[in-house]
Amino acid sequence: MAVDYVVIAVYLAGMLAMGWWGMRRARSKSEFLVAGRRLGPALYSGTMAAIVLGGASTIGGVGLGYQYGLSGAWMVFTIGLGLLTLSVFFSARIARLKVYTVSEMLDLRYGGRAGLISGVVMWAYTLMLAVTSTIAYATIFDVLFDVDRTLAIVLGGSIVVAYSTLGGMWSITLTDMVQFVVKTIGVLLLLLPIAVIKAGGFSGMKAELPTSYFDPLGIGGETIFTYVLIYTFGMLIGQDIWQRVFTARSDRTARWGGTVAGTYCLVYALAGAVIGTAAKVLYPKLGSPDDAFATIVKDELPVGVRGLVLAAALAAVMSTSSGALIACATVANNDIWSRLRGIVRPSAQEHDEVRGNRAFILLMGVAVIGTAIALNNVVEALTVAYNLLVGGLLVPILGGLLWRRGTVQGALAAVVVGGVAVIGLMAAYGILANEPVYYGLLASLAAYAAVSLATRPTDEAVLTAWRERLAGRGNPELVSEPVPAPR
Repeated sequence: MAVDYVVIAVYLAGMLAMGWWGMRRARSKSEFLVAGRRLGPALYSGTMAAIVLGGASTIGGVGLGYQYGLSGAWMVFTIGLGLLTLSVFFSARIARLKVYTVSEMLDLRYGGRAGLISGVVMWAYTLMLAVTSTIAYATIFDVLFDVDRTLAIVLGGSIVVAYSTLGGMWSITLTDMVQFVVKTIGVLLLLLPIAVIKAGGFSGMKAELPTSYFDPLGIGGETIFTYVLIYTFGMLIGQDIWQRVFTARSDRTARWGGTVAGTYCLVYALAGAVIGTAAKVLYPKLGSPDDAFATIVKDELPVGVRGLVLAAALAAVMSTSSGALIACATVANNDIWSRLRGIVRPSAQEHDEVRGNRAFILLMGVAVIGTAIALNNVVEALTVAYNLLVGGLLVPILGGLLWRRGTVQGALAAVVVGGVAVIGLMAAYGILANEPVYYGLLASLAAYAAVSLATRPTDEAVLTAWRERLAGRGNPELVSEPVPAPR
């Protein structure tokens, strides 16, 4: 295990070093929050794939493969479908807006007054996403070092908070790119073929397992439909995902780079399900499906390779955790705190903006670690977050992009009605039930359409300004922030 420890230690030290390097580049609000909107196709694709493929996609994806076979790929597959849909149909328009948060987009589209309440919902979602990612450190560090759950959360969380606070999006971009490479090598190129070979190849797996394990729809049509509602639609509107779109240097980068990342997700989904299926052959009676990843890594991989694959799992968790953390801090500072203080425009002093956002990352990081220590049920927390996100924000966001007649009153009604419906239905049916997101989304849609049609159309001046921003004109950053000198 000594070699494995060295591999992990070098990886963690590298994450901190990149955080320090990123601090030297993050000199303005744009540089700190969205990497100066200058990422090219390679960096954009790698970091986008890294953030959407976290611990749930890696450890959870293998667990679903263990439980259901190849159809266990559907959860991660729907994430990839969501990213492809976002990239092909919406990313170019989103990138051209030159905003920092989803709530700023809602204010632009509806003429203000929609941002605060949507910001609160988005903050709750990103906070829970960061918390659930942070809790996953306990599983990985337990396999690595057999340490206490609280210590594992503090150790992993502190590293992510440190490099995110130091360099903001630049640090997170660099670390995510390394994490993408480590995940590709560790999971796709090493663990996948080794697991299949150890299980006797595909013929051996078919001989050992029921035919349902090789049925593409074996997990159930209702489950697949729920995954589409939660994860595919969630990819379209999450602040953590949009904030990566904002880093693209051009429309083409956002569209094609995201398409590459989405395609990668589809491959990763199938790989996780195959690894889980192989684990079912090797360990048919595990206590929990989520133990499949750690068990097959611990028992079947040689020294050194085992360390790299565990580093890949750690990379998956860290990429999602850091992306959710900066999204949570950005929303808390720009959409909630600034509005509550009555701030209408950013400070003219760039270093003040960077310092303020850095302080919020540190503050939210401490809150995330504390909540992760106190929280036990990860699945329920993540389900609440996604139900609120999709039930409350999907309709006003996509409605704003697609329906000219939508109004600010309709948007607010959709957020409130959808959010309240989701909460009420979770109380009635249970947090893990499918009905809350189904009916909450329908209630939000009905409220949006009815109230929008019953109120005055959005002012033409607001719509004109909105169209200008969608076309890439009227960008306030051209005035408020200097253009970086060529390097």
